[in-house]
Amino acid sequence: MEPDPTDALLQRRRRLLYRATHRGTYENDLVIGGFAHKHIATMDEVALDAFEAVMEHPDAELADWLTGRLPIPDDADSPMLRSIREQAAEVAQSKQGR
Repeated sequence: MEPDPTDALLQRRRRLLYRATHRGTYENDLVIGGFAHKHIATMDEVALDAFEAVMEHPDAELADWLTGRLPIPDDADSPMLRSIREQAAEVAQSKQGR
């Protein structure tokens, strides 16, 4: 019997969700983990690859890029990284409005 591909996708999503919420820095756990909680269930293999590529960057660099302290360098820029940064900005802005 062949393995069910949906099981493999589900397992990958679970692993990436755990990894996104256990980055090692609280700030990235919130930003990247928050993005993962919101979007991972609908990500296909291509999106999961892009998400995983973002998580390969060091935490300090990600924190600077995602908070806007530093611009995202061209060699690291991707639609996925920009999506995570946009969500982080929206969350920050909504908390300021409280």
